[in-house]
Amino acid sequence: MIIVLLTYTGDVTPYRPAHIDWLKEALASGRLITAGRQPETGGVLIARGERAEVETWWANDPYCLGGVATAKFVEFTPSMAAPGLESLVP
Repeated sequence: MIIVLLTYTGDVTPYRPAHIDWLKEALASGRLITAGRQPETGGVLIARGERAEVETWWANDPYCLGGVATAKFVEFTPSMAAPGLESLVP
């Protein structure tokens, strides 16, 4: 599992609709577990897959393609989860 920390480097507004569509596709495919904004500064994505796979996937994010965000990738292996989220623990 990879936590992707996005930092806005430019105006994301023109890219937001395409970014949201990209996120919805990732949710539907099972790649993305959850996503949310960090007000004014960026966002947080939690994705399934190996780091290289997630980095390649993020390279197609409209924010990345538009050059308006950077990403930091944090590898994470959950060892416990709240009720209802047990499937996230390997």
